[in-house]
Amino acid sequence: MHRMLKTTLALALAVGAVSTAGATTATAGTGVTAGTTAVAAASHGCDSGYVCFYPGAGWNGDRPSHRYYNYGTYNLSNMFGTYRIFNNQTGGAIVRTCTGYNGTGCQGDLPAGWYIDKDMTPINSIVLAP
Repeated sequence: MHRMLKTTLALALAVGAVSTAGATTATAGTGVTAGTTAVAAASHGCDSGYVCFYPGAGWNGDRPSHRYYNYGTYNLSNMFGTYRIFNNQTGGAIVRTCTGYNGTGCQGDLPAGWYIDKDMTPINSIVLAP
């Protein structure tokens, strides 16, 4: 847990775009505690196993604007300003944000069961990994 917290805080400090003081644990009925590998429940409109993006620094009425499921790299377009990124994947899977396309210039890991509010303007791709 301590190592994961250090990694998460390093992510928050490295990107400098977090609107909260580091990543915080997901709440409100997720059934997931940070650091567990239990099966995540659907939460805030984000189905179990997905990484969901919400425009702004909130849950957007539990309506994500973008959803990603399969492991791999996703190039992004037209995502500017702050988005809430919620990693509702299972089995300890992580999501990374990257300044370059095709998963280059990646910054830290967002663990399963956590969310972060992040300025997506400089971000051009994300990576979902086990």
